[in-house]
Amino acid sequence: MPVVRIAWWKGRTREQKEKVAMDIEESMVKNIGCPKGVTHIVFEDVDKSDWAIEGKLQG
Repeated sequence: MPVVRIAWWKGRTREQKEKVAMDIEESMVKNIGCPKGVTHIVFEDVDKSDWAIEGKLQG
């Protein structure tokens, strides 16, 4: 079972996450032949204040 983890800033809606999850599921089936329904997708919603780029906190 493949696990896909997506870490991003908080603020995406449930509907946006569902669309992304469906696209990932379809890609795994199409591109690597995974059986439908075995891919696990984990969304990690992170506060901007807990995310740093080039050593600088973003929030």
